[in-house]
Amino acid sequence: MRALYWLLALLLAGCASAPSPPVMRAARVELGAFVLNGRIAVKHDDVRSSASVRWTHHVAEDEILLLAPFGQTMARIYRDAHGAELDASGKHYTAANAEELSQQVLGWYLPLDGMQYWVLARPAPGIKASVERDENGQVSAMRQDGWEIRYTRYAALTADSLPSRMSLQREDMEIQLLIDEWEK
Repeated sequence: MRALYWLLALLLAGCASAPSPPVMRAARVELGAFVLNGRIAVKHDDVRSSASVRWTHHVAEDEILLLAPFGQTMARIYRDAHGAELDASGKHYTAANAEELSQQVLGWYLPLDGMQYWVLARPAPGIKASVERDENGQVSAMRQDGWEIRYTRYAALTADSLPSRMSLQREDMEIQLLIDEWEK
């Protein structure tokens, strides 16, 4: 009888599942603000690097944390209307913009001006873009400002779902971004 009780308990436990987290939709994320957590891999020339990433974006500022495997901050990029700052290895750097600064300090170009739109599967305003969509109405590829952006995974199959995996390519540079979590 005791074995039957445990078998029944195991069967019931197998039927129970934790509720899945709500899927973030593009309509819920204002273009003015988002937070994403994920991983980034960069290949420039023949040099590869990767890190976890936490990007907090607001209309007038960005903060990007590049994190080591155990969560310690390897680099912090901050930009606002006054310029950009990068802190890494105990040193503080400044430049007119994040693109120039990332190239100088990290050795690779971070196209932050476009990426703030591209991560939402939208073209940056004011710059000519070509956009391809799949059968679900989701952006599958975009070409803008010399970059080719490919979207290989979304959080769901609906047209308004946010990307969860994308790659950006330009000349001898490739950036892979895997988004694990979108926050409001």
